[in-house]
Order: sequence, then C-alpha cells, then structure tokens
Amino acid sequence: MKTILLHIHEDSAQNSRMEVALDIARATGAHVRCLQVTPVIDYVSADMYGGSYVLPQDIDNIRIAEAQEKEKIEARIQREGVAWDWRHSDGDVVQCILSASRLVDAIVVTLPGPGRRGIGDPLPIVADLAISSRAPILAVPKGCKAFACQGRAMVAWDGSHEAAVALCAARPLLALASEVHVVTVEEKAKRDFPPIDASEYLSRHGIASEIHEWPRKGRTVEEALAAAADELRVDWITMGAFGHSRLRETIFGGVTRYLLGEARVPLLLAH
Repeated sequence: MKTILLHIHEDSAQNSRMEVALDIARATGAHVRCLQVTPVIDYVSADMYGGSYVLPQDIDNIRIAEAQEKEKIEARIQREGVAWDWRHSDGDVVQCILSASRLVDAIVVTLPGPGRRGIGDPLPIVADLAISSRAPILAVPKGCKAFACQGRAMVAWDGSHEAAVALCAARPLLALASEVHVVTVEEKAKRDFPPIDASEYLSRHGIASEIHEWPRKGRTVEEALAAAADELRVDWITMGAFGHSRLRETIFGGVTRYLLGEARVPLLLAH
C-alpha cells in the first residue's frame, strides 16, 4: 500500500484511526493523506419561507475549530517520520471521502459503535463507504491502539466475488503478517470455490497460509467466524462486504452486519 486516506474528524476515535494509519505507513512506506471534511448540511438552517442558510458566525466558528484541529494533527504527524499531506472538503462526508479516494490503496475509518450516536462519537459511515468505494475500507474499532502489521491475519473466505476482491486488496498487508489463516465456515449448500483457491493465490505471491474449515456447531456463519477469530487470536480480518444499496448497516447480510457491530479487531472490507 502506497497511499492511505485517513478520515480526519474531531471525535473520540480520532487517535485510534491515526495510530493505525501511521503503523501501516511505517511498515509499507506509504503516504498518508489526511482528509478533513466539513459536513455543511449539518449546519444548514431553514426559514419559514422554505429557504435555507448557514449563519456567518457558525461558519466562522467551524473554521476556527477546524484550523485548531489541523494544527494539532499536523504537529503530531510531523514527528512520525512518514510522508503525508492535507486535504479539506466541504459537503457530504461519504461523498467527499469517495471523491478523495479514487487513487488511494486504503481508507482508514472507525467501526460504528453500538447504540445511538452522541456528540463526540465517530460518524456512522463505514457501511456507505464499503459498498461504494473502489478502495478497501480499513474499519478500526474505537479502542484500537495499533495495527499489528506483523501479527496474525484472518481471511474470511466463501469463494464469492466480494471475498476475492477483499483478498486481493489485502495482499500487501497479508505479505507482512506472521501468520495468515484462511477460514471457511462449513456450509454444505454453498461453495463456489474451495478454500484451497485462496491459499494457492496467496502462495503464488509468496504468502504462506493455513486453511481452516470451521465447524458451525449450531452457530450462525457470523458467530462461527467470530469464534474462529477469537480462537486463532488474530489481529485483523479481511472479508468481502455484501450489500446492494446505500442504506447504512441495514444493507448488509448477516455476516457483514454482525462483524461490523461485534468485531474487536480491525476489518479490511471490500465490495
């Protein structure tokens, strides 16, 4: 990975996103592109005649806060010894990130937390980005403090197009991992490609992997995958993101939706 897009937003998970982006940049020699987005629509007011406007004092306050955040982030990243630049956009957050991601290798954002959104919570944008982005989404749990580039990686494999796209997108990071586990959950009625195909693909790129056909034991597929991740003690997971429209988390099938809500390690998602 040579270009990483880091979503800049002053929330409680800002530091975890930055730590992950910096870890990957140091391990791969990647360039970090910081993108700060002003969600203008959040500050639009309407009048009784159907007009809309943003108060000048609101804009001034927003720009002051953004400048302070930029100064703080720049001071931090300048000490990290990685290549970086700064971009700013006004508009819808998802659309601005998608526009800025056309020539990047990964987008670092935060996994949505459970419950209602409060002030200071990360924006719930992972689902929209995962379905619409050409670049893979590295969704980081809020409490994540690092990305173990040389740790254990898990490939959630079912032979689907989405899983194959995710596997290819994750290859640069999988090449750094100390262990790569290709996990397929037992499903008698569904098998497009055997798990050996994923392992063979990786081996042709010099990446050793271990294949696991994980038993259901009365569990759902997503529960079995979560159990595999825990038992194998993996540091991150790559998987396909399933969905067909932009309706946030409700667009996803059970596996993706479950792991978006329950994952305790970073997820690299591709569609």
